Parts: sequence; structure tokens; C-alpha cells
Amino acid sequence: MFGREALKAALNSKWAGKHICYFKELDSTNLRAKQEAEGGAAEGTLVVADRQTAGRGRRGRSWSSPAGVNVYFTLILKPDFPPDKAAMTTLVMALAVTEGIFRTCGLEAEIKWPNDVVVNGRKVCGILTEMSVERGRIRYVVAGVGVNVGLQEFSPELSATASCLEAECKGPVSRAALVANILKAFEGYYESFCRELDLSAIREKYNRRLVNRDREVRVLDPKEEFQGIARGINESGELLVELKDGSITEVFAGEVSVRGIYGYTV
Repeated sequence: MFGREALKAALNSKWAGKHICYFKELDSTNLRAKQEAEGGAAEGTLVVADRQTAGRGRRGRSWSSPAGVNVYFTLILKPDFPPDKAAMTTLVMALAVTEGIFRTCGLEAEIKWPNDVVVNGRKVCGILTEMSVERGRIRYVVAGVGVNVGLQEFSPELSATASCLEAECKGPVSRAALVANILKAFEGYYESFCRELDLSAIREKYNRRLVNRDREVRVLDPKEEFQGIARGINESGELLVELKDGSITEVFAGEVSVRGIYGYTV
């Protein structure tokens, strides 16, 4: 069973998920989390849905959100750090998701910078982090996570690039346990991040999980497209890409394709 009581029984975190808003159906957990935050919801409030009717990914893309098989949740954060640090929250959550997947079903998940989690080269999770800023200060951050868990049929355009945990581990996966393990891992990583205001404490672990690392990547930068070899992230979460002349460029934003992942072959 999956629901509020199952989640409460599984959670063993200190503050993440202390208050749970569970819905059988919702337009988007991020949208609802923002409404809850606007209404004064405390840090650590968790919004969970069994099904989303308007799930979203980065750059406004839709996120397939059927009922009964997957995990869709958003965690409300109210950090006391500058807005320019907020983007690193996505990387912190991505690392937590890989840890949560390993603790739950033993799969070695990897991160496709900046916000996808993959298993055996196929996407199983997307992360969308958004924030509200007023007068130069963060009012709240919402970190949304969607994980493909149960066996399911993917649309033709996704069947070659997406997978789910139960298909990869060849067995059942508890959605409640997965959420609990992700939140437990997130607490530790996030607290380290907030102390340092960078990713120095988790950078090495993150880079070990980075599927981009030491592989050829194509960067669709807003200014221009270029290729190089990814060498991991720096302490600010930027992707370090080595160019043909041996120089290193830091990629802060933009789409990044990894050779051999999601169909990038040329």
C-alpha cells in the first residue's frame, strides 16, 4: 500500500517529511507545494501524489505521471542562503535519489548532470527545483522528484530512453521505503551543503555517481553548442568540460547530452 500512513510508518528522517500532504490525484506536486509554502507551510513539508495530471520537467516539458506505479513528491525548503546558491539544491537531491535507490533496491544509479538519474543508461528519475525570491532573499525552494518505480508501458518516444526500478532490479520496490530513504539521504547532504554553502563536502561522492564523467558530452549552451570531455563538477555544481585544446570551461546552465546516453551517438 502507498499513502500517508505508509509514508509516516516508513519515514525515519528528522525534519524532511515531518508534515505530509498526500493526494490520490494532483495537477503537480510542485504547484501544490508552492501553494502550501505561500500559506505558511513549514520547512520539510512533503507533498506527495499517487498521480499527477500536469506533471512538469525542466524547460516546461511534461512528465508522464500515471497512478499506482511511481513516486511523485516535492519537498518544501526555506533556506537562509543567497538565491544564487539555490541551483545546487538540484544536485544535492540528485545525489540523495541515487543513495535512496541503492538503499531501497540495491541498484547503482548514476546522475546525468544536472537533474536526471539513470540506471543502466536509462532515465528513471527527473528533478525540478523552483524558488520564490523577494527583495533579494529566498522565500522558499520547492524540490520536486519523479521516480519511475513499478512496471509500466512507456510511450514510443520514451521506450528507448526510460526505464523503471522494478524492471532493472527484477523485483518489487516499496514506494514508501524509497521516499523515506531519499529523504534520509537528502537531510545529511543538504545540511552539509548549508554549512559550507557549496558542494565541497559531497563533490567527490557526486562525481563518483556522475554518468557524464570522463565521457564525451555535447553542450547545448544558450550562446553556442560545443563538445568536450566532462571532468566532473566543481564546488559550485558547474560541469567541468575539457575542450580539444586542453582548456577547461565551466558549464552553469544548458542542455548536456552524453555520448551513448539518450541516443547521442554523433
